[in-house]
Amino acid sequence: MTYLAGLPEANEGILASTEYAIKLVPEDELEIVVTSTVPAATAEYNIPASNAQYSAGQNSIISTTEQQKYIVNKNGDIDFPVLGTIHVAGMTTTELKNYLTSRIEENVRDPKVKVKLINFKVNVMGEVRNPRTVDVKSERFSIFDALASAGDMTEYGRRDNVIVIRETPEGLVYRRLNLTDPDVISSPYYYLQQNDVVIVDPTRVRQANARYNTNNSYKLSVISTIVSAVSVIASLVIALVVR
Repeated sequence: MTYLAGLPEANEGILASTEYAIKLVPEDELEIVVTSTVPAATAEYNIPASNAQYSAGQNSIISTTEQQKYIVNKNGDIDFPVLGTIHVAGMTTTELKNYLTSRIEENVRDPKVKVKLINFKVNVMGEVRNPRTVDVKSERFSIFDALASAGDMTEYGRRDNVIVIRETPEGLVYRRLNLTDPDVISSPYYYLQQNDVVIVDPTRVRQANARYNTNNSYKLSVISTIVSAVSVIASLVIALVVR
């Protein structure tokens, strides 16, 4: 039941970590906002916000303004105002921010660029208390963050065999993680990426209980069917005898 059970007995120490920066991939959704001390100077570098109106009754209308998003196409590109097509696949949001800043400051003094990944989601499944899709608000999101978001493992979850499935340009890949081993923190799968799937395997006890319950449910169903059939036949026999 213990995570990182192999930690040394010392009261404190340092664990080797790994890079957590998210690399942009096709289908990512980005919010990019460019500002400066002179708003008119950077207005053309922003796509217009969309206005949505919803009727809330016969006499009232609610109007909302939404910042339009950039969607990375299958080639890894986005179409950016003024600058045109930009290949962003493989960049981090920080790298894209720095690139856009350097390009825009050729024409605008001291531009400020904000780049945010807005569709970072991971799925947590298996032996957790609340299997769910997690909408991630930060680009730094670890396997432990994912488990905590799903209510942690149940007592039947295998902490030494957690599977992470990841989309890559080569296809779907998976990695088994042992969360009782402190070295898991240095794994490239310790920090999760967009669309990762985390699956917690059940223990053998859990699997055995599931099989037992399934078998008992099947037996109970069969017995119930037989009893019902016998009852119907008995009723017919009684009815014939009475006649």
